[in-house]
Amino acid sequence: MRRLNRKKTLNLMKELDAFPKVPESYVETSASGGTVSLIAFTTIAFLTIMEFTVYRDTWMKYEYEVDKDFTSKLRINIDITVAMRCQYVGADVLDLAETMVASADGLIYEPVIFDLSPQQKEWQRMLQLIQSRLQEEHSLQDVIFKSAFKGASTAPPPREDNSLQSPDACRIHGHLYVNKVAGNFHITVGKAIPHPRGHAHLAALVSHESYNFSHRIDHLSFGELIPGIINPLDGTEKIASDHNEMFQYFITVVPTKLHTYKISAETHQFSVTERERVINHAAGSHGVSGIFMKYDISSLMVTVTEEHMPFWQFLVRLCGIIGGIFSTTGILHGLGRFVAEVIFCRFKLGSYRSTSVPLPDGHTSNHLPLITDNSTH
Repeated sequence: MRRLNRKKTLNLMKELDAFPKVPESYVETSASGGTVSLIAFTTIAFLTIMEFTVYRDTWMKYEYEVDKDFTSKLRINIDITVAMRCQYVGADVLDLAETMVASADGLIYEPVIFDLSPQQKEWQRMLQLIQSRLQEEHSLQDVIFKSAFKGASTAPPPREDNSLQSPDACRIHGHLYVNKVAGNFHITVGKAIPHPRGHAHLAALVSHESYNFSHRIDHLSFGELIPGIINPLDGTEKIASDHNEMFQYFITVVPTKLHTYKISAETHQFSVTERERVINHAAGSHGVSGIFMKYDISSLMVTVTEEHMPFWQFLVRLCGIIGGIFSTTGILHGLGRFVAEVIFCRFKLGSYRSTSVPLPDGHTSNHLPLITDNSTH
């Protein structure tokens, strides 16, 4: 009974076989079939390599949500060189809550030479080239996110020429912590002093002829400092055409959470628009000479996540490639053989109809005579 049940089970499984086996004696090979098979195998190999390249690659996924964090502090990372002596300039932050953050809380004033050395000029040229490409190719930002903490620092290299020239500029660098509200970071003439109605700068002792707000922004970022990330104002250089000139930067800061296979950090992206004008009260152009960076915090937060294709999806796509190419080439090969047989059959039929055989009574016949054994002798 067990053997009988086993045979019934095997017979049932054979009936469910969706892949019937054709005896090799019934299979006919052809040169056209071999050529199509070679093309199919080559195509499969090429697409498999391409699919594996896609599987190894990753992409960045962007998600947006409302930023509910209003209590934490915002860090501003600054590295700006102004073409004035350090005793003549002062930097501070004033936000909408009338909270003043003095530069003494985290910024360093370092006397330097404004003109760059040859190596530093090459560094700045390359950074400006990258900035121009980023404005044209927005997908390069994903590459920068992936290479964070692996790329070189965006800080300028130290001088290599040991110049004996006396310092004529002031490098203001460091970081400040401010409230997460709109504010104004500015560098102007004179040191900042607190005031009951805001703040003021001691600019009375500095002559207007010494005003020169030509500046270079080596680095400006918000949030956690991440090496390898290039920000929109990095490498910017502005040369003042007048002593009383105002440079304004209007910045929109977007909180960003970055999650890649290398790092997980909370930083901030920002966009910026620029404006510069000469202060001339007689012509109606009012204001204060200096560098003003007015920033505003976006209410939206962006989460950037690096994603990878799952292995099961790679297998499904690979099976689709192999099966699809086999099916498609088989259909095209069968269709080609059918068209070729139809054309050749018509040609043969035409040659048969054009053949005539004389009959004994003087008539002709267009049919070919049957070939018998007697006719061969």
